[in-house]
Amino acid sequence: MWSIRGQIFRYIYNLPSSSSSWWNQTMVREDGKRNFALQDRAGNESSVFSGNTPRQAALKAGRRLDDVGDNEAGAKRVEIRMRERGTNKVHIYDAWAWMTTAPPDSPSWMPSKLKEANVSKKGIERID
Repeated sequence: MWSIRGQIFRYIYNLPSSSSSWWNQTMVREDGKRNFALQDRAGNESSVFSGNTPRQAALKAGRRLDDVGDNEAGAKRVEIRMRERGTNKVHIYDAWAWMTTAPPDSPSWMPSKLKEANVSKKGIERID
């Protein structure tokens, strides 16, 4: 195991200075999660969400939406943009959230109303 890590570090540090392609690769943590920054249209970043996939991070961001419907069909769809840190990709989703009741076997500390969210991918935009 250590020999593999050593080979990786030697590869990274022995790269020629003119080659910077490895800087644009996704920076994955040891647990396999990546970081995604929530952006507005102007490019300002307000929060960072982590997940194994962009969709997982977008679902976390969707639960923080202010415009919440009474059910999934009546929820308003909002565009969210998730910039993947370490890359030039911006994942674009339609997100919507709604309130639902907690299951009857829920623990006592859980509130009676819960916020659920869903997302639908619209595409990927590349940043220059």
